[in-house]
Amino acid sequence: MTTTLVTGGNRGIGREVCRQLAERGHEVLLAARSFDAAERAAKEVGATPVRLDVTSAEDIARAAAGIDRLDVLVNNAAITYDTWQRASDADLSVVREAAETNLYGPWRLTQALLPALRRSPHGRIVNVSSEVASLTNMGGGTPAYTASKVALNALTRMLSAELRANGVLVNAVCPGWVATDMGGPGGRPVADGAASVVWAATLPDNGPTGGFFRDGRPLPW
Repeated sequence: MTTTLVTGGNRGIGREVCRQLAERGHEVLLAARSFDAAERAAKEVGATPVRLDVTSAEDIARAAAGIDRLDVLVNNAAITYDTWQRASDADLSVVREAAETNLYGPWRLTQALLPALRRSPHGRIVNVSSEVASLTNMGGGTPAYTASKVALNALTRMLSAELRANGVLVNAVCPGWVATDMGGPGGRPVADGAASVVWAATLPDNGPTGGFFRDGRPLPW
């Protein structure tokens, strides 16, 4: 059975990713900062709850110690879509806080789980990013969120190069503007955004690595 860990799995895109992967037969570890929230969501989607705050070294160590082999890691947890800020006068404490969850959290967790991922014959890492992180099309606004996702994209490229020899495919995925608590009303259905992530989580062994995708199609870096 394929074992998958999804961070930020208690709501929105993360919960729907868990549901879709569980339907495909994955053993899904649904991770959230609150165990109660993880437990409620896990019951709804057929997953196993895990308490995991990606900013906590202790939580990460505890989670990693309980996982011998991991096939898929979905780094989905993210905070601070700071529409009220501009880069020219941003509160850098907000930027720093966003980076702790959006960049350093996935980085620390990936490092801790690499031994388990390397034990899988079909390791996959999916970093949930955003098109706002595309340097090609970048404008102003949301500096904390945007800068942290740009850095996550860079981490994706580095990890893909380093882990290629281990057969671990590493990709960044933009789920698009989705109607969630963070995205707000008006976006596309959560199921559609989640399907974009599930595509990368279930790539065949000859699938792409080191790419930036939405709905299975490349996005410009």
